[in-house]
Amino acid sequence: MKEIKLLEPKILWQYFENVIKIPRPSGKEEKIRQYLVDFGKEFNLETVTDKTGNVLIRKNATSGMEAIKPVVLQGHMDIVAEKNTESKHDFENDPISAYIDGEWITANGTTLGADDGIGIAAMLAVLSDKGLNHGPIECLFTVEEETGLTGAKGLEPGLLNGKTLINLDSEDEGELFIGCAGGIDTLAILSYKTKRIHNNSTAYKISVNGLKGGHSGDDIDKGLGNSNKILNRILWNAARLYKIKISNFDGGNLRNAIPREASAVFMIKQKHQSYFEDYIKKISTEIRKELAATDPGLVINYECVELTNEVIRESAQKRLLNAIYACPHGVVAMSQEMKGMVETSTNLASVKFIEGNRILITTSQRSSVDSAKQDIADQVASTFHLAKAKVEHTGSYPGWAPNPDSEIAKIVAGSYEKLFNEKPVVRSIHAGLECGLFLKKYPDLDMISVGPQMKGVHSPDEKLHIGSTQRFWKLLVDVLENMPEG
Repeated sequence: MKEIKLLEPKILWQYFENVIKIPRPSGKEEKIRQYLVDFGKEFNLETVTDKTGNVLIRKNATSGMEAIKPVVLQGHMDIVAEKNTESKHDFENDPISAYIDGEWITANGTTLGADDGIGIAAMLAVLSDKGLNHGPIECLFTVEEETGLTGAKGLEPGLLNGKTLINLDSEDEGELFIGCAGGIDTLAILSYKTKRIHNNSTAYKISVNGLKGGHSGDDIDKGLGNSNKILNRILWNAARLYKIKISNFDGGNLRNAIPREASAVFMIKQKHQSYFEDYIKKISTEIRKELAATDPGLVINYECVELTNEVIRESAQKRLLNAIYACPHGVVAMSQEMKGMVETSTNLASVKFIEGNRILITTSQRSSVDSAKQDIADQVASTFHLAKAKVEHTGSYPGWAPNPDSEIAKIVAGSYEKLFNEKPVVRSIHAGLECGLFLKKYPDLDMISVGPQMKGVHSPDEKLHIGSTQRFWKLLVDVLENMPEG
């Protein structure tokens, strides 16, 4: 941590260090909220906390720049709390253990929290930097962005004064985002009954580990393995060939992350054991070859475990395995308007056995076209309706339509080209940003989203590029110092 703190510019990295030390999983932002309120008091800045838990801190213009257009800087407080199976990290109490790895900063077996810790740090650095020249600034820190955009949904009309907003929550340095996809979650609950097992059975546990995982929007086109789909493929075939009986399926965690790990416990008649072990070795080799380029770390293990008393009945098992096999995952359509950009996608995020003899399957859909978003959500719903599951759609949020005449986009693009002697890419992103929701409350907002280079976001492989973060800071400072009057 001392090495990170000494990076340049120190004011930015010192706040980044402070922020990632503060536990802040989605829905548990109390500590970071108090830190922000205390920060506002320390620097004698107007600080407001709204009823949703968002924090707004205002800083007056530098003397002589009062006529400059006010700018709203915005990022979210929470992080995706993902960790490797062997990690003992407690996201509600433990600070992130971060370190420098060459040109990158990463964490020890957990998400780093640079999404959006670096955005928070940049806002705090702007607010505390007495040498920075700028017009009026408002810094908006929102809650629960990662689990449903709660803070953006609850933002009250009239709170913001500025009509220019710079979102600091994107992950591709050199790319400026002027639009984003909308999203919706589709949840299915499948009920089941159990039956007792035969005495001549053996219990196995299969585990799928070592996948990269990643952001369910920005990484969905990379062909990454989905642990739920891989495990289900193995179980579906084993049920057909060897009549296995499942007692548990546990895969994935977060709706907005491509699942990296999954495991299942099942019973098999002892006379089929040797045949099954030959099968699992064969299919594991095949799957590893298929994913060798995208997920070279994939590991599929099996082991004998203690027998359980009951398994789910065959009818429910068929409905579960068939539904997961049929459920789409990945890119559904590419954009016809913006070459190389995903238009519509879906993520089979998690499969969990929960109380009351029920199985919860969580999926999420994204699209830059509202009708296409609903269409793929309905396709997923239909798959689970066929399995006699109860299905509901939740958490729908709008996309953000690009504005090719955006003034702030032209300002930021011009600043980038001036500073780095190259033109940035200006495009939409296949991820959910809060900007679409802001427009519902503030329809006159002119917005852009910028950020440094990050990889592996929403997974324990998350890392932040040091050099791009330095450029991100230079860009932000230059934009603020050169905003027009208005």
